[in-house]
Amino acid sequence: QVQLVESGGGSVQSGGSLRLSCVASRYTYCMGWFRQAPGKEREGVADIDRDSSMTYADSAKGRFTISRDNAKNTLYLQMNSLKPEDTAMYYCAADLICRRWLRLQKARYNYWGQGTQVTVSS
Repeated sequence: QVQLVESGGGSVQSGGSLRLSCVASRYTYCMGWFRQAPGKEREGVADIDRDSSMTYADSAKGRFTISRDNAKNTLYLQMNSLKPEDTAMYYCAADLICRRWLRLQKARYNYWGQGTQVTVSS
């Protein structure tokens, strides 16, 4: 079992930045960030594997950076140049197995955090 706790969400103006963090109760091989806006499906934002290979959704490329500190069992998402359409609940996800063919898909992960809200105003 893995517990995940996110933090770092908040309200910012368009163009601003936020850094999300997710602390895991133990080391996990694969981790990712997802988001869900009201009335929409949960979508993958970025993944990072144990070898630090990363995958980004098109909406995140060039603006968001995923990283991890394995010594602290912590996952990060640095979000720059935020837009109102980035407004969503952001979720951390993790698993002990890396199913590389499921990158950015919910089915890849068995463990989820409770989410942290990000609101971007224009």
